Amino acid sequence: MTQIPIIAALLKYADRLKFRQLFLLTASLFALDLLIPDLIPFVDELLLGLLTLLFGSWRKTKPEEPTPIEHTEQDPQR
Repeated sequence: MTQIPIIAALLKYADRLKFRQLFLLTASLFALDLLIPDLIPFVDELLLGLLTLLFGSWRKTKPEEPTPIEHTEQDPQR
């Protein structure tokens, strides 16, 4: 399946966005598509790509625990 170059370029740009920006872009494009159907050609494919990126960036962040440092006991007689 070949992608349309404009959609591929837009998805490449959207891949660099933060979650909040990506969510707002996807939500606004979806609302625009609901209000005015077929205003933008291939908007459905673009929405599917944006949703894929959105779900891919949606992960729970775990608080990082510091890794314990192992202390080796040195022989005091050395």
